[in-house]
Amino acid sequence: MSGPMFLEPGGAEQDTLAIRLAVPRTRRFLDDATLAIRLPPKGPDEEAVSALAAELADRVGPAVHPYEVAALLEADGLSASLIKERYGHPTLFSLAAALYERVPRTFPEPAAPDDPWRPDTARCLLRGLLFALPAVAYLLTAPLWRVDEHAPVLITAGVVSWAWGQALGHRAHLRLATGRREASRTLLKGSVLGAAVATGLAAIPAGGGPATAAAAAQSLYLAAAGVLLVLGRERLLLAALSPLMAGVVLLPWWEPGALLRLTFPLLALLATLAVALRVLGSGFAVPVVAGGPRPRLRASVPYGLFGLAAAVLVTLEGRRDPYAVIVLTLSMGPAEWLLYRYRGWSVAALRASATPRAFLLRSSGVLALCLSCYLPLLLVPALLMGSGPAALLSLAAVLWTALLLQAFGVAWPPAALCGAAAVTAAAVTGAAPSPGSGVLPVVCSVAAVCLAACVVALLGRPSPHV
Repeated sequence: MSGPMFLEPGGAEQDTLAIRLAVPRTRRFLDDATLAIRLPPKGPDEEAVSALAAELADRVGPAVHPYEVAALLEADGLSASLIKERYGHPTLFSLAAALYERVPRTFPEPAAPDDPWRPDTARCLLRGLLFALPAVAYLLTAPLWRVDEHAPVLITAGVVSWAWGQALGHRAHLRLATGRREASRTLLKGSVLGAAVATGLAAIPAGGGPATAAAAAQSLYLAAAGVLLVLGRERLLLAALSPLMAGVVLLPWWEPGALLRLTFPLLALLATLAVALRVLGSGFAVPVVAGGPRPRLRASVPYGLFGLAAAVLVTLEGRRDPYAVIVLTLSMGPAEWLLYRYRGWSVAALRASATPRAFLLRSSGVLALCLSCYLPLLLVPALLMGSGPAALLSLAAVLWTALLLQAFGVAWPPAALCGAAAVTAAAVTGAAPSPGSGVLPVVCSVAAVCLAACVVALLGRPSPHV
């Protein structure tokens, strides 16, 4: 009993285990064995079997054993009598073995799954436009304020709001995991507090007066716009900014005067605040979801530090070339699109790799491909504006690689590297206050190389992409 047992009917076990009955010698001429030898044998119908093999070729080809073909035939409802009459095979297993031999083995690749990181192109481009569109307000109100007095105030408020918004956005996304109501509460408290902090710090160089009011308006807008962007209400924000678009369209043909120059930005601010409050109110109407523990505040600290460093670097670049900042801001839409593409291409590279080393090489290639797609988008406008592209391209590479690491939850390395770059550039620029100083391209290039090395080392492993 230690040997294999044949499962097909009529196998060797019939000779071993079957009970043999004594046959009367007087009726030897009626013996079944004698009749079977004398009758002409009837073989399989080869044409019928070939036709069945052609019909089931796509289902029989992937089989790795005749028993799979037998299960397939049985599932199709082929009875024992039909197998004998139509195909001339004594059993189901015999017919399955014949089909298995006739059909060559084919093992098709499984269908590629849908890309979970497929980006929404229209949404990414819209977000890039929304990042740059508020600059129209400065164009409308330019005759009403002096650069030497109001620019430091607005820059201070903008830098603080940028840093605060990065930290608040990260914390709000963490709260979204526990429910819309919790995220709305976090955004409401954080945005009000952030606008107050930015306005208070901007009031120090302003010394009171209209500059403080302008800083407060800017801080309120950035807080409300941050709420809408975090909650994915880009179209509502675009509609709220329609007064700005109307004002800038009329500006080349009509001088609106001081009152209307203030009215257009004020209407856009009030509309943005109203839309943000409405969206937050709908979030408070959602029932409370029982979630886990509240995320710690310190988890969002590196995101705020990165926002502060990025704001300082962009400010230094804007001091050297203001139009470069507009180009960089508009490019945030394609940059976000490429962040999604990196994740999708990395997953595809992981499926195509058999070893960790092979995936490391493919992951490095994906990084190089994304940067080679993003940086030329900035090169052409930089050349058209006549400004040196080195600083703009290196700064763009720093921001994109830092955002890529943050997208995978790696927060401290980009915060530390961008912070070191910002401190170094600000210190050297403060010591030699010439706007044309070449320290920013050098500092940003070094930071970009270090960030790219972090991406290869940390994201070149399969585990972050599983």
